[in-house]
Amino acid sequence: MALNKLKFNSLNVTPVAGKTIGFNSNANGLEATLAGADIRFIKTLTASSSATLSFVNGSSDVVLDSTYKEYLFIYHSVHPATDSAHFTVGFRDGSTDYDATKTTSSFRTYHQESGSAASLGYHTGADLAQSTDFQILNFEVDNDADSCCNGYLHLFNPSSTTFVKHFIAQGSTVQNDTINRADYVGGMLNVTAAIDAVQFKFSSGNIDAGTIRLYGIN
Repeated sequence: MALNKLKFNSLNVTPVAGKTIGFNSNANGLEATLAGADIRFIKTLTASSSATLSFVNGSSDVVLDSTYKEYLFIYHSVHPATDSAHFTVGFRDGSTDYDATKTTSSFRTYHQESGSAASLGYHTGADLAQSTDFQILNFEVDNDADSCCNGYLHLFNPSSTTFVKHFIAQGSTVQNDTINRADYVGGMLNVTAAIDAVQFKFSSGNIDAGTIRLYGIN
């Protein structure tokens, strides 16, 4: 069998950003137009005694439109200025307020540091029914120096003007009374207007520290 050698730089393996190389039945055996699913970084917001952190479409290089069908917010080491404050999220549907109507469900797990208490169950204190309130993501976050909350939120097809918009979220918290708590939330934004901004804040007090990163998913 003869060994065929390729010349240096004879193949362009990155012809287009977001594409992948695959084999096919053509004479050259390569296909350079396969779509590659990917995740694209958009923006980081960093808190420093901040009342809110807001991602507004078209503001400060933020993209929150039909460019992507799914958006991912990841928050890291978010620390409250006030003890036992809930970390929350609100959505804007074209007005100036983050009051898009939502219906949500929530369940939680927790385990006390001493091992003396643990639970799993539906959380009626964190669900909403056709409400304009902010949604709780992390419940009663402790403000000790080493405490914080972390998690993520997926927002689906926010630019649709036909369908309601859905989101899911999961967070892990150092809760007051030395409890580790995991919160799980799913909900729908019961509006057909496009969602053009997302805001995060604590139920009381400022966001003392922490970062939130926004990604778009193809």
